[in-house]
Amino acid sequence: MQLKICLLPGDGIGPEVVREGVKVLKAVAQKYGHSLVLETALIGGEAIDKAGEPLPEETILKCKDSQAVLLGAVGGPKWDNLPRHLRPESGLLGIRKSLDLFANLRPVKLFPALQKASVLREDIVARGIDLIVVRELTSGIYFGEPKGIKEENGEKVGFNTMRYTESEVRRIAHLAFKIALTRRKKVTSVDKSNVLEVSQLWNEVVQEVARDYPEVELEHLYVDNAAMQLVARPYTFDVIVTGNLFGDILSDEAGVISGTLGTLPSASMGQGDLGLYEPIHGSAPDIAGQDIANPIATILSVAMMLEHSFHLQEEAKAIETAVQKTLDAGYRTADIFTQGQKKLTCSQMGDFIAMQV
Repeated sequence: MQLKICLLPGDGIGPEVVREGVKVLKAVAQKYGHSLVLETALIGGEAIDKAGEPLPEETILKCKDSQAVLLGAVGGPKWDNLPRHLRPESGLLGIRKSLDLFANLRPVKLFPALQKASVLREDIVARGIDLIVVRELTSGIYFGEPKGIKEENGEKVGFNTMRYTESEVRRIAHLAFKIALTRRKKVTSVDKSNVLEVSQLWNEVVQEVARDYPEVELEHLYVDNAAMQLVARPYTFDVIVTGNLFGDILSDEAGVISGTLGTLPSASMGQGDLGLYEPIHGSAPDIAGQDIANPIATILSVAMMLEHSFHLQEEAKAIETAVQKTLDAGYRTADIFTQGQKKLTCSQMGDFIAMQV
């Protein structure tokens, strides 16, 4: 099978972790008899420096001509003072919009070897953490109109509009339920329907969609309670589906309970198989170029790519197993290293995981 992938290394540690992701991808392709067609394109600060904008048209075309996109990271202090539309993060928002990627998938799985790294009590993490946040990505309060800052009664007023259409809620709900069918068959819908009309619509539509999936359990939680329960009983969650704002917050909370952002992948999906895959950590400019970044989140993003864009379940599982074997053997990068373990560089970690595939 031919796998056509566009690489967007980006800024900071992005090129380093993408390099290791590709290393593991090549090992998988060789083992399972796949051929790779890899294109590289500019995004973020690198694109600003070389092309004068954070998302060149050429990058969009290369991504649309691919079956999947692997992104490193964007941003850094070098570009912080640019106008908003020219900042690296605008490139990330732009590529999501251009590819119509309406769903962000953020799995949180605590590897047994990293249980002591979690901020939660031992008795909680001992029960295991394996959940996925399905966040609506292209609507809600970040995109709703009207928005702005204006003068009113002699003072400035800032305003944004939280807005969802029925069809936007329906498509993200269907995706969440379909994912639940492949897991433990439970969906938790998170909203604020006790005070927000937009959440009342969200709740209503999710309940309608649930009727198409009778074998999946549906739970409703208000967002404040969900935030509390993620810490108190994370082991009871399977698939969490929620809107853009709530998903932004809850996915980061869910991520930190694993103990490190360095092992957490993500996927942004649309209606078809084309998806954008990236680690959830940032560009970490303070350690860029030192070969000490943790590439595991990017490597697991490659596993998500194989699963969701190419439907290669066995290959995806091979990467996850290779990561677990590596951690079980005591190998760590600097961010998760503790005394008595074996510290590896970013490239050494990639080498070791590739050998385990």
